[in-house]
Amino acid sequence: MKGLDFSGRYALVTGAASGIGRATARWLDEAGAAGLILVDVDAAGLADVDLSCEIRRVVGDVGDAALWERIEAETPRLDHAVLNAAVNATGLPVAETSVDQWRRVMGVNLDGVFYGLRCALRLLRRGDGGSIVLTSSVAGIRPMENTADYGVAKAALIHLAEVAALENAGCGIRVNVVVPGSVDSGIWDAQESFRQAVADRGGDRADLVAELGALNTPRGRWARPEEMADSIGFLLSDLAANVTGAHLVSDGGISLVSARSRMPEPR
Repeated sequence: MKGLDFSGRYALVTGAASGIGRATARWLDEAGAAGLILVDVDAAGLADVDLSCEIRRVVGDVGDAALWERIEAETPRLDHAVLNAAVNATGLPVAETSVDQWRRVMGVNLDGVFYGLRCALRLLRRGDGGSIVLTSSVAGIRPMENTADYGVAKAALIHLAEVAALENAGCGIRVNVVVPGSVDSGIWDAQESFRQAVADRGGDRADLVAELGALNTPRGRWARPEEMADSIGFLLSDLAANVTGAHLVSDGGISLVSARSRMPEPR
């Protein structure tokens, strides 16, 4: 479809070494993007991303403002940005979350998005505008136990996107948010409760993912990163030319059910 043609365009994707970010980079490449700036703290994962378009790999922490100053200084043109990089929730109740744990999650999931959004807006303003998508979470639109740090950051970036959309609509720049639910991506593997549940199954990760999908998702399964990339690609594309300041809930219906999710009993 003509509206999904990204020929000649340049885009930036954070969290591009794995999961949703990697799938989005592949989506943009297949849509004809001329070049991609791929950002991630995982150098080995970035090096493993193999696409047909021009690739510029930037290894670094998105929560480092200096990283974004360097990207801005070294980027002559940008048409699209996907600010997707994140770390998982600490997994503790509010009363047990330390200041350092809180700041770590906020530093990546909110500060890092702010730095990236500011950089992308400045670059897009040099050209003819473009579009930006931020990755939030169902945890940012409904309360979930033991996710205060993650959920607050993800809720705040929805408001951040709305403000940026309002400020830049006249510049031909659209800013939107995609809201995933449970996605089978690498971010889960950093969560202690998830790793323990996998261990309880003798290391059978696929079995746990299938059981969690059946327990907590109306569709009965977790989403694939490629499905999130489709949602992001739509918001970036000309098919969404009249959409800005919106958040697209792509969570398989999770936000429609009880806020209490369940972890399977150890076997």
